Order: sequence, then C-alpha cells, then structure tokens
Amino acid sequence: MDYGKQQQPVANSIQVAGVDAAHANEYFELFVNATSMKHILGYYRGLVDSLHLRPNVFNQFYPKLRANLTSWRAKALLKKFDSRAAHKCYLKGKVAANTRVLVIGGGPCGMRTAIEAQLLGAKVVVVEKRDRFSRNNVLHLWPFVIEDLRMLGAKKFFGKFCAGAIDHISIRQLQCILLKVALLLGIEVHTELSFENLVEPDPDKKIGWRAAFKPSNHPVSQYEFDVVIGADGKRNTLQGFSRKEFRGKLAIAITANFINKKTEAEACVEEISGVAFIFNQKFFKDLQEATKIDLENIVYYKDDTHYFVMTAKKHSLIQKGVIKQDFSDTERLLAPENVDKEALQNYAIEAANFSTNYQMPNLDFAVNHYGQPDVAMFDFTSMYAAENASKVVERHGCRLLKILVGDSLLEPFWPTGSGCARGFLSALDAAWAIRSWSMGTASPLDTIAERESIYRLLAQTTPDNLNKDWKSYTLDPVTRYPNLNRAVVLPHQVVCLYDTDNPASIERMKRSYNEKPNEIPKKRRRGNVDNEVLLNWLKDQLKDKEEICITDMDSVFKDGKVLCAIIHHYRPDLLDYSAINSNDSAVNNQIAIDVLEKDLCVPPVMTGSELTITEDYLTLATYLTEIYDCFRGEIPFIKHAKMELPPGSTKMSEVSFKTIKTASMQQQEKTQPSAPSSRHKHKHSDIISQKPGSIDRKPRKRRTMEKVGASVMFDLFFNGFIEAGVVGILLFIMDIIINSEQYDLQNYIFNT
Repeated sequence: MDYGKQQQPVANSIQVAGVDAAHANEYFELFVNATSMKHILGYYRGLVDSLHLRPNVFNQFYPKLRANLTSWRAKALLKKFDSRAAHKCYLKGKVAANTRVLVIGGGPCGMRTAIEAQLLGAKVVVVEKRDRFSRNNVLHLWPFVIEDLRMLGAKKFFGKFCAGAIDHISIRQLQCILLKVALLLGIEVHTELSFENLVEPDPDKKIGWRAAFKPSNHPVSQYEFDVVIGADGKRNTLQGFSRKEFRGKLAIAITANFINKKTEAEACVEEISGVAFIFNQKFFKDLQEATKIDLENIVYYKDDTHYFVMTAKKHSLIQKGVIKQDFSDTERLLAPENVDKEALQNYAIEAANFSTNYQMPNLDFAVNHYGQPDVAMFDFTSMYAAENASKVVERHGCRLLKILVGDSLLEPFWPTGSGCARGFLSALDAAWAIRSWSMGTASPLDTIAERESIYRLLAQTTPDNLNKDWKSYTLDPVTRYPNLNRAVVLPHQVVCLYDTDNPASIERMKRSYNEKPNEIPKKRRRGNVDNEVLLNWLKDQLKDKEEICITDMDSVFKDGKVLCAIIHHYRPDLLDYSAINSNDSAVNNQIAIDVLEKDLCVPPVMTGSELTITEDYLTLATYLTEIYDCFRGEIPFIKHAKMELPPGSTKMSEVSFKTIKTASMQQQEKTQPSAPSSRHKHKHSDIISQKPGSIDRKPRKRRTMEKVGASVMFDLFFNGFIEAGVVGILLFIMDIIINSEQYDLQNYIFNT
C-alpha cells in the first residue's frame, strides 16, 4: 500500500561509548537469566537506555543493538536472529516498512505473531493486561514447534528446553522466552493495559484507526495502526467476529500443578504422556477400586511444576463430594458455589499419587495468580471456533485489517495437545496475511480470501499431515501445508468480510483485482491539516510543560522551545530538553531543525534564526504539518522503572572496558608499522568506537590474541583478578576462548 513513501530515519551512530556498551552487556546477561516479567522488562530498559535506544522497527533498532552486544552469549543468540531475518520472505525487513500493527494479548501466540510482523519491518506494539507470568500449566509441543523455538534461540534462554525426549514446556517459561525474543528485536510491549474497543478514524483531525484502553489516559491510546491482531484467548475482546460452537458429550477436565522440589525421588518419577481408558483399562479400573476416582484419561508432565490434567466422570466427582449437587445444566453443575474446593484438591492429589505409584508422597500445590492452590475444574463439552479468521473495515478512507490467532481463533481440544501448535500455525498464517496486505500487490479481498482458504486447514492439522521438513518452514504456508489450495475461497465470496462506508471501493475491486496499489484508497489519511488542529495537538502533547504557552502559529517558533519540547516528548534519546537555553530562540530552533533533519528525515524550510523572525505563516504551517505527520500516531515516550545493576557491576564494567582497551592498544603498538598504510589511517583514539561488531569481522581478524606476549597476558589476567574478582576472571577467560581460535589457553594457564 502507498503511504506517501515516507523515508525511514537512519541511525546516526551505531557504536556507543565503551563504558555504556559494557553496561549494556552487563544488563544483557541479567536480562537473559531473568525469570519474571518484572525483571525481564526492568533489565531490558536498562539495556536499551545504556545503548540510547528505544523500541522501533527492526531495521532501526536491531543493527545498533547487535553492534554493541559483544559477549559470547550475545553473539551466539544474535546469530540465530540473523539467520531468521535473512529469510527471503522478509525482504530484509522492508516488506511491511509502512505498516503498523497492534497485538492484543502477550501470550505465546500473540508474541509469536508480533515477532514475525517485526521481522517483516512493521512497527509492532503489544498490549498485555497482566503484570506477571503466572500460568503454570504445561503445553505439549509438536515437533515443528520445538524446531521453530530452537531457531529463535529458545535454548539460549532456557538451557533445558526440550532436552532429550522432552516435548513440553510450561506456559510461563514459553512466555519468558518469547518476550525476550520480541524485546531484542525491537517490539514495544506495554503491560497492565486492557484493550476496550477500536476507535474509528477522525476525518477532521486526519487521525487513523486507534484503540481505547483501560486506563484511558495511557499514551498507547495515541497509537495509529493499520493491522490489529486479536490474541487475548477465547474471551476475544476484538469485536466483529462470530463464533460457532461444537458440542459433544459431557466432559469435565481437572488441571493441577504441584511444586517441583527437584529432589532425587521426584527425578525418578516417569512422566505420563497420555493414557486413555481404552488403551489401559486395567490402570483405570485399579484406580477406581482403590480410590473411587473414575477417569477417562490422564497426563502428567514434569516441568517447572508437576502438572497433571485429567478427564473425570461426573458420577465420580459427585461420589467424592467434589460436586455438591447434580444439575443437568453444565454451567450450574460447575458453578463455584456448587464445587467443594477442598474436596477437589484431595481428588487431584489422590489421582496424582496413584498414577505415579506414590513416589511423591508430599505433594504441595503451586499457587496461581490469585495466590490460591493451582487446581481447576472446567467443562470442555463445547468448543468454539471463529467463523472467519480475518476481516477488513474501512472508515473515511482508512482501512484496517483484523486477524484472530491462537485460542481466539480456534479453541484447542486439550487431550490432543494441539493448542500451542495450531496457535503457532495461525500466527505464521496471520503474518503471511500481513505481508500480502503490506506489499499491496493483491487487493484486500484477495488477502482475505487467501487467509480464509488457509484457515480451512487449521482444524484438520496433525503432526502427521504437516510437512516433515520442519527446518524449511517460513512464513509461506506452502512450506507447512503439503496439500494447500489457496483458491478454496475466492475473492467474490468474502465481500461480506469487507465492512466499508464507501461501497464504491468494493465495486472497484470487483471490476479489477489487478488495480495498481496507488489507485486503492489509502489506509491512513494524508493531506492538509488545519492550523487549529496543529495547535491543539501541540497544546495537548505539551500540557505538562507549564513554561510553554501556545496561542498561535507565531508563538510556536518565537522562543524555539516548542520544537525542542515536542521532539523530547516523543524521542528524549535524541534531544535533552533540560539543556535548552530559554534565552536563545534562534539556537533552540536550529537544534530542533538539525535533529528533525538528521534523525527523523523532516527536511528544513529555513534556518533557526529565520524561523524566529519570519512572517511567512504558510511555510511555517507546512513545516509544522511535516512534524505533525512525523509524530502523529506514535506513542509518546513513557518513563518506566528499570532494574539497576547489582552492586559492583558498574566497577566491573569499567575494569572490563579498560582491560579490553589496553589489550587493543598494545596489540596496535606491536602489530602496526610506524608509517601506517592507507587502510590504517584511523587515529588510535578511534580504534574502539570504529571497530566493527564481532559478527561482522572477517575470520582472519580473530587471531589477534595469539600475538600478545605471555607477560602481557599474565598482567591482564592478574589485574583482572585483583580488580574484578572471580566473576571478572571467568568473563575474561570466556572472551579469550571466543576471540582466539589458535591460542592454547589450557597450556598457558598450566605453565603460568
């Protein structure tokens, strides 16, 4: 789609100061090891602050992050990301360069969709209503999901990921992994924020699609987008999708999570990957005789918790006192007031003990996000599936693509363990639709028709009928579905899924599906903006700046502080407003003009001093409109709390940087000739800042350490021990191992 061919700003400096880079690497190690949402986000904010970064589109964020994370662990992980981003389907992150995506829900499927959209080059924002990872339940993983997560670096974050024959992972651990991947790719994530509804475009203010959230005054409410992903589970708060129900005979499931104390006795207990009554009738009959518990099936996975899930028969639950009174209506039968919680806990413990041969006698319940024992009983007699996977809504010339993924799209049938796998398939399929939507080579009806054709296969997928070459999976659905027919649903059959206030758009698409993209109505409004709209926008954004008074167009440029303030409001990493001199309006304007031109690609119309005295209000309005278009729809900077480095880390970072710098300088003195050749004309003071990232270096440059004498190595080794302690020694040794292919470290340590 045509968006006016906006230029993407180019990062003005990839390398940061050495100490800042050292701090960033310290934060990275803490970030990778973090196990809670609070710590992951806190250390991530410290990491990006050290690098003077903020979440952005992939090509503006990732290169600078990659250039400054130089530890062996970071290199190994980022190599995984490099390999993924190199897939042809992403076109080097330029496919969706002008697409903006909102993902509702930070669960596994929402994050997986966000990751793919980010790699396509879209601006991606994820909103999640929770503030912690509290779901202990364990997910069964199909083989392709395991391979998919491995290629995203899951094992770098969680070393025990699917080790050996393990084919499951806790939801909490999976969320940790995907959140870390999303953040390192530049995705913007906001927690404790609930989606309420979509807000239609305002033609007067030239504002596109937005959303209302709770709390209502959150800056994300200013974000404009062209694609919205519903990934908030079966409750699905994204309006406009009908659901169909599949009913079966009464089926009551019980899930229970017990604390894994990781004792030797617990380690010896074998998992139960899935036992059904028809395949092991003796087991279930013995269970019923011994405990009066009657089950249809049971599964036990050993993960962060001991996770049990079983299907219980109603008469057994009534007999054991779990259900107080029998009702024909399922909702009344399983209502909280009709369930004895203590009896339910005892029921789960008895079933768990018998199925594991009483090898774990002291089972204690893990707690859920309510602080209660993590045991639940629910009905899966009926399952829901969305009638359609996608829709397009057009209002006032602004188009919005709506897509469902995960449980919002297709509720899983837990005994088959299909929830995560089909959720990931829907995420990849949704990203393929975003790609088609962004490229503009197909009409919206073509995009919807293809998405619906692929959706017809989702409920039928099993590990056996998917492509077995899991490593070849890409966004293209052909790599996943061997018998895919993209034309099952035709464009004229999905006209009902295109909701518009302008019927002429549908007629135009019906007449010609090969219409040029620039003849299709734009998804976002563009054009002239009234001066009143511009001034009201400035007043609203800068209402917290009491020293700024905006009355008319002239007042915006007179003191030079307004432009600096609006830049700082959105991008404080580009301009320090506190350093602005209120008495020099021409200089202030020039500072703002330079930043706008260099970092945000807003061309200047005149110099700073000319802006201060000019009476050409038409030119001023045009320039202010350019600034408005640059920031409109963006999310203002939000000051979040970040986790501080542990005591001593700052000192160790400084020592680490000094050690690296000293070694580099000594290396230069010994290896460079006194009269440098033309390719060594760089000043010595620029060696550190100009040095390329380790991933970009040629292999021959990795032999630098072999030329450093043993005495120099001993001095560095000894000083590192004195100043940085044992941790510094370990880090130093690991750097030597990574950066020296030919140096025999073991012999050196032994001889020393």
